Amino acid sequence: MKAVKELLDPKVNHDNWMALLEVASREVFELMLGCDLQLCHPEVPASLEVTSMVGLAGELCGVLSVCCNRESAVVMASKMLGVEPTKIGEELADALGEIANMVAGNFKNKVSGLGDGCMLSVPTVVMGADYNVHSLAESHTLELNLLFEGEPILISLTIHI
Repeated sequence: MKAVKELLDPKVNHDNWMALLEVASREVFELMLGCDLQLCHPEVPASLEVTSMVGLAGELCGVLSVCCNRESAVVMASKMLGVEPTKIGEELADALGEIANMVAGNFKNKVSGLGDGCMLSVPTVVMGADYNVHSLAESHTLELNLLFEGEPILISLTIHI
């Protein structure tokens, strides 16, 4: 088995992590929202206006993000909380943050030797489409384009190397 540090080498192919990220995402959406995610082709459009992010620190440093449009965010929160979409208000950000938190936690527990060696931050949720995220650290990003209830979502993992 390779050490986590070896897996983070920028020359290493992270295809196996893409598969783990997809499985982790599918499991969370199925368990918590009762929904199946589908792979999306072509890629998700850049006009997604709700982004929930969770930082990872320790053996693996980076950020996991879940991006979607506002309508999808409302449906996710509605399914998670068991209320009608019209009743979703301030709890929208909390629900989306928790989804990102669960996907990040599920993913890190699937990487051999990483579970206890990586901590998660409190989620951050950004609403609005006109922003850029820039990291000062050298990084590698895995992007997973999916369909949730027929609408595109993007789940990305930026790994600081």
